[in-house]
Amino acid sequence: MFAKKSTNAINLISGISMVGVMVGSAALIIILSVFNGLETVVLGMFDTVTPQIQITPAQGKTFDPNTTYFNSLRKNKAVYAFAEVLQENALLKYNNKQAVGMVKGVSDAYLKNPKLDSTIREGKFVLKSKSGNHAVIGNGLQSYLAINTFDPFTELELYSPKKTIAVNSINPTEDFNLKSIPVSGVFEVQEEFDNGIIVPLEFARELLDEPVNVSSLEINLNQGVDVDDFKSEIASKLGDTFSVKNRAEQNSSLHHIFNSEKSMVYIILTFILIIAIFNVVGSLTMLVIDKVKDIAILSSLGAGRKLIKRIFLIEGMMITMSGCVLGLIIGIVFYYIQHSFGIIKMGEGSMLSSYPIGLKWKDFVLVFITVGIFSFLASALSSNLSVKKIDQINQTI
Repeated sequence: MFAKKSTNAINLISGISMVGVMVGSAALIIILSVFNGLETVVLGMFDTVTPQIQITPAQGKTFDPNTTYFNSLRKNKAVYAFAEVLQENALLKYNNKQAVGMVKGVSDAYLKNPKLDSTIREGKFVLKSKSGNHAVIGNGLQSYLAINTFDPFTELELYSPKKTIAVNSINPTEDFNLKSIPVSGVFEVQEEFDNGIIVPLEFARELLDEPVNVSSLEINLNQGVDVDDFKSEIASKLGDTFSVKNRAEQNSSLHHIFNSEKSMVYIILTFILIIAIFNVVGSLTMLVIDKVKDIAILSSLGAGRKLIKRIFLIEGMMITMSGCVLGLIIGIVFYYIQHSFGIIKMGEGSMLSSYPIGLKWKDFVLVFITVGIFSFLASALSSNLSVKKIDQINQTI
């Protein structure tokens, strides 16, 4: 590995091969770590308003939450917050502007989520006070309707069709439920959520004319409780009548996008890494030519073909795997520098000042195995050259 060769070019080519693998491995682990950081940040934003477990009806929009099993689930010691949710689209009107938005009525347990305040961009996350009910509106709707949360005299008007429409009604407004509510705050998560409004459950029941049923049940568990095991237990008890989802399943499209992009980046960088690894073929080929006499001497002393092939195989593996290990070390060093100092900044107007980054041991194992497999193939291909004409070499020597 470190011995001086008769031709300096062999040492140079071996060094270039190692550096190529090192750079490729470092780039691969760094890019995967950046994807991990972005995934953590984006999914963390969704987690502020996404429960650990969500129960919805398999068919229809609403269901009765006052069953024996749901009542027992409400009192389960593993449950931290058991929130009832009723949501439906409604017409929102503020001054002379109007828009259609998702009205989400939530029970008091919904406010146990400690991350809700982090989503507030203006005002406070207050749904009830001594003065009555309040609403918290998404940033998208607030901007479109130009709602002033500091104006105590102008309330947001909400219209929802009545379930029992009067026959031969002269006034069309009689076919709608009309409720007014002051806006206490503006939240910002993602566009999917920012076009909605959160109100107390009692207010939503009156507006949507739904006195008993709910759209979903949102459950958050105490620390230390296994979410997947608890979810499986609920699903087995409810059967096919209800759909039980964890956070990943609720945001399945987002997880799919991240996994797809991460996989594509891994494939592209792996192809570049393969090119760097196969540089070792040229290095070992020249090394075989340089060591012709040594090969002949070993053969004359009784060394078999397998031993000679193994020597060059190990030589090739040492060149590439040492580059891989150095690349992984560079990746770890880069992680700590970026995580501590944020040297690579994001563009202006971004929510984050610098690129987030996160390490996963699975990525290190993946990169190490990838380099190991292709290193073995390249080294095995080159090692075959060492014994290809061994008989002719012996006769010549």
